[in-house]
Amino acid sequence: MKDDRALLQEALQEAKLGLREGGLPIIVARGHNLRVQSGDPTAHAETVCIRNAGRRRDWHELTMVSTLSPCIMCTGTALLYRIPSVIVGENRNFLGAEDLFRSRGVELVVLDDPECIEIMAEFVRQHPDLWNEDIGL
Repeated sequence: MKDDRALLQEALQEAKLGLREGGLPIIVARGHNLRVQSGDPTAHAETVCIRNAGRRRDWHELTMVSTLSPCIMCTGTALLYRIPSVIVGENRNFLGAEDLFRSRGVELVVLDDPECIEIMAEFVRQHPDLWNEDIGL
């Protein structure tokens, strides 16, 4: 659990970078949500992170860390690359396809982190138009 929280702190730093850029404060590893900045509706944090990771053969040894529960697209991307472990900061503001992860044997840890909950809730309050144009509805 301590290592999970340390990984989440790294994810939060990246999420805050995305927020300062005017994007959504959602992050996975080292790639934050770039949907707003790039105009690419598929540029969710998880897909950006996987794209940034490049070609590799060790996906089955990696852990994906996200401040928010991954949507169905991002869940599918993680499953495609057979990422075996996912750490989620929070799922109160959005409950993604966690049941799909579990059904495929992915180890899923939801930390219910207060800072993740607050940063996302504040974003949704301040920017409902951005939130609702994608997975918010």
